[in-house]
Amino acid sequence: MNFLLLILGFGILVFAYWYKQKKTQKRQTAILKKLQSAWGKPKTGENFNFNYIATYFDGQPVTDDVLQQIPDETLTDLDFHDVFKIIDRTVSKVGQQYLYYKLRTIKNQNEVLKFNRLSRHFTDDEVLRLRTQKNLLILNQNDAYHIEALINRPFFEKPDFAKYLLPLSTAALVFIVLGFKFHLFFLMLIPIFAINMVFHLKNKFYIQYISTGIRQLRYLIYAGNRLADEPAIRAYFKRFDFLTSVNEIRSSVKKFSYNQVLNNEFLFIFWLIAEIVKIQFNVEALIFYRFIDRIMQKNKDIDRLFRFVGKIDAAISTANLRAGDMSLCEPRFTKENHLNIKDITNPLIKKCVPNSLILNGKSLLLTGSNMSGKTTFIKTVAINVILSETLYLAFGKAFELPFMKVYSSIKISDDILQDTSYYLEEVLRIKTFIDASKTETPCLFVLDEIFKGTNTIERVSGGKAILSYLNQPQHFVLVSTHDIELTDLLQQQNYVLYHFTEQIENGELIFDHKLKKGKLKTRNAIKILELYDYPKNIIQDAKETEKKFLDQ
Repeated sequence: MNFLLLILGFGILVFAYWYKQKKTQKRQTAILKKLQSAWGKPKTGENFNFNYIATYFDGQPVTDDVLQQIPDETLTDLDFHDVFKIIDRTVSKVGQQYLYYKLRTIKNQNEVLKFNRLSRHFTDDEVLRLRTQKNLLILNQNDAYHIEALINRPFFEKPDFAKYLLPLSTAALVFIVLGFKFHLFFLMLIPIFAINMVFHLKNKFYIQYISTGIRQLRYLIYAGNRLADEPAIRAYFKRFDFLTSVNEIRSSVKKFSYNQVLNNEFLFIFWLIAEIVKIQFNVEALIFYRFIDRIMQKNKDIDRLFRFVGKIDAAISTANLRAGDMSLCEPRFTKENHLNIKDITNPLIKKCVPNSLILNGKSLLLTGSNMSGKTTFIKTVAINVILSETLYLAFGKAFELPFMKVYSSIKISDDILQDTSYYLEEVLRIKTFIDASKTETPCLFVLDEIFKGTNTIERVSGGKAILSYLNQPQHFVLVSTHDIELTDLLQQQNYVLYHFTEQIENGELIFDHKLKKGKLKTRNAIKILELYDYPKNIIQDAKETEKKFLDQ
């Protein structure tokens, strides 16, 4: 009988093991299918919280190897967040934060070429890519956003009340021991508990964010070790001493994570008992402040681990983007003042009309009416310059350019809080262009409707002077304008003229969005007023006034 029970028990264990393995295998197969089906496609159902996505970038200083960090103004001008939503194919929050940092941090040609080789490897090796993505999925929870707090806040200052925590805990323990002999001492625990309750609540708020990061650090270390075990990945990285260093606190991180699990109210009664014990003896705070010292000693190595994992995910994301149905090319960097663009497109525009442009030691003056495409085109060039210098790709068939900084002045508005007008805001923005132009480093200056916040005479005069100054041999200036007067003035200042036009056919306004060489010769603004049934006396008055200007 006992033998039969033993066999039955063993059979149950074998079945349980088999069932668990089958369930795990089924789950792993489902993950692989999901990763394979998502390949070459943008994310769906993703909530892009840029308050979290941008935190790693926001906390990073500009180091010697950084050519330029893309400023917030350019971020707005180029609709960067919308571009990011299309570019981002990462599977981890760490990779997403790193990709954002990378897209806003222009370094050097060697850096972007190395990144491209790593990305291409994942294109060629699907097995490695899928295995790597599976390892990265452990960092796909929103809590993983908080790992950056361990990197960007290296000087963690303890609150003033922290010095009272150990004495109060010791006193509570002493009173409990004495209470078994003299029950009156148990009453002394009440005021200590009340004081500790205040400190406990303060401490909860104080360490909540960074504690989340510490719990997620456990998964970052795990992912880093799994990725470093891949020989093909190790070949692209020279040093792994940071991983050895961080592994020294791996067990401590696990213990801290298990302790923090008590914060989850799985069962109220157990949670309540745990909270009472933690409050009475300041367990949570004492563990945290003792442990945080060790974490901060590893700050730089945690950062290197973060970049290692993030770079791999960003490289796979870039390979994923290339696998899609959008027209992409690899840029070619040149030391000459030469910009060669073939069939460039904007990733934000569906069925975008491709355009080409060649600039040899010259800048671009672009004219055209509203909605014709001139602002979109100069933004498209700037976006693709940034993508070329960070991810080594561009939306188009060919893109040749010098490695350069990018500056823009497109979406400017009044700053009521700073009491500055539109014109002053633009003056301050363009002053940064002037300062940047004094260096030998090539720059791309992108401007839309320069000084449109002032009168025509001063707008044309000031615009001509500034655009002539910026157009130095090592730089490119792309400027769009409605001011036809600038075309004659700047054509003699090493600017080439291009334009966009529209047609009115069968009572409809038609834009072809094709870039055309030369000076804009048509004027359709008044015709558009007619198209939209403006009163005839307004149309007649406008035409007469226009004729007077043209006769001058």
